[in-house]
Amino acid sequence: MPALQLRDVGTTGEMPGSDFQRYNLNKLSDRYFVRGGEVVFRSRGEPNAAAAIPDPLPEPIVVIVPLLIVRPDRGRILPEYLAWAINQPDAQRQLGAEAQGTSLRMIPKTVLENLEIAVPDLTTQKSIVELNALARQEGQLLRRLAARRENLLSAILGEAAKAADQKEIA
Repeated sequence: MPALQLRDVGTTGEMPGSDFQRYNLNKLSDRYFVRGGEVVFRSRGEPNAAAAIPDPLPEPIVVIVPLLIVRPDRGRILPEYLAWAINQPDAQRQLGAEAQGTSLRMIPKTVLENLEIAVPDLTTQKSIVELNALARQEGQLLRRLAARRENLLSAILGEAAKAADQKEIA
């Protein structure tokens, strides 16, 4: 069965990929599985990011500790919005204030359960999630553009240097 581990959840809350390590585990309780529509939270390390699990999943995935599973009431809060809200600076400050451990930061489950976040109506939540996804996409495109611009400039300058060198030889 596929297993979702700490390394599979990005530090900025991006959704986990689909290439999970597979293990032959004995029969486990349903509470250790995600089936889609849940949020997983990185309770150890830094940052303590959350990621929404896409719905539906092709098959249930077992979640390995120290990831915590949050099962939102989907009639009140979208999983993608909940993950976004947990990843916001204000929520991260609240979590950080309650973190335990000095060398390896840990957020206890009770701290996450008591985290206060704003919960607007579902339409507003959906708009926030969509705008956030567009902003992330824009950031990725801008980074790719900057890298390509740098490569192009480097190639142009390289050609200019070659041309200048050839003029000096002639």
